Amino acid sequence: MRERAQRRRRRRPAAASLILAAAAASGVLAACSGPASDELVWYINPDTGGQAAIAKRCSTDEYTIKVQELPQAADQQRIQLARRLAAGDPAIDLMSLDPPFTAEFADAGYLADLPEDLVTKLRAQSLKGSVTAATWNGKLVVAPFWTNTQILWYRKSFAKKAGLNMTKPVTWDQIIQAADKNGGRVGVQANKYEGYAIWINALIAGAGGTLLTNAEKGADATITIDSPAGKAAAKVIQTLAHSKAAQPDLSVSQEGQVLAPFQSDRGAFQVNWTFVYGTYAGSPTAKDLGWAMYPRTEADKPARPPLGGIGIGVNSHSEKVGKAMKAVACITSPENQGIYASTDGNMPASAEGYKQPELTKKYPADLLALFQESVNAAAPRPATPYWSDVSSAIQSSWHPPSAVNEGTPAKSQKFIEDVLQGRRLL
Repeated sequence: MRERAQRRRRRRPAAASLILAAAAASGVLAACSGPASDELVWYINPDTGGQAAIAKRCSTDEYTIKVQELPQAADQQRIQLARRLAAGDPAIDLMSLDPPFTAEFADAGYLADLPEDLVTKLRAQSLKGSVTAATWNGKLVVAPFWTNTQILWYRKSFAKKAGLNMTKPVTWDQIIQAADKNGGRVGVQANKYEGYAIWINALIAGAGGTLLTNAEKGADATITIDSPAGKAAAKVIQTLAHSKAAQPDLSVSQEGQVLAPFQSDRGAFQVNWTFVYGTYAGSPTAKDLGWAMYPRTEADKPARPPLGGIGIGVNSHSEKVGKAMKAVACITSPENQGIYASTDGNMPASAEGYKQPELTKKYPADLLALFQESVNAAAPRPATPYWSDVSSAIQSSWHPPSAVNEGTPAKSQKFIEDVLQGRRLL
């Protein structure tokens, strides 16, 4: 894996030279046919139109921002962007980048440096968790736009029936036992995909552990999943998988699949992202919907919820980097963050964004406060250029959930190490 990455880096200057030559040639043609530097192309993750609306608001007399939609799946977004960026394609100016791929793209040199004045502004306005997710090797490499987090959503009537005091922190064991004994279900993301790796990372972090350390060493990072924290995470998954609280489709469950069972007679708990509130708005479930901090892995340690979101990066091969940076400043303004959250349900990366009237009119104040608390307490996935390999190896070695046991962390660690060192294939 490491040798392959090094070969890619050695090839990049030649590929970049070819691209720049082609770009220079196209520039000559453009000069003959009229100015072509007034359009910025922003590759966005799919949403309900909020990013396109921001692109229109942030367009100026100097440039127009045009959006191009990436695939739905995050791994496919990464593949499409990485292939073009590796070839030095200047046709991408701006990109909406998922946090786990930020380190990879920055390490490969795909991202243009943010101006110091913009960095200062972004650091000052952004939530702690948002800054962490946008940082590689101590440097802010993308502009935090929106930051997502998971909380515990619950049915108030069920919690009351089970005798749980939801004003106090609850553990995974508590909610699993409550659901198991009272005919309820606990909704999680346990399909063989990125969402499962996110859950495992949060469980391990909640027990005081980490997936890896020394991330700056790349493929030689120290894998630390075989630890007491790793075993605590495995125990939670094993307990749920073998309880009556598990959904029948546990091994293929994703964010959207837990929504309908939560509305059924057996609806009890689900861990999920901030969009849930808007999903149930106007339904009978809305009146029975409660929210609390993400469950604790261990009773004496604070929860470390999952962290997601989007940072805006600028292509280092763009021919319009200066204009793109101006667009970034507009796109990530607290006002636009708040408006975007109110229309698409993806929460702001800044505290000021949470104060925008469009957002405060649609969400209860205590829920918005919980989102911010959760972001700052969250455990981002490790910032490593090899996250895609690490995540895929975790998914392979921890799936299906029904097969997880106390030996899983050790087997998983060995597999991850072998994958990173090129001794085994995914």
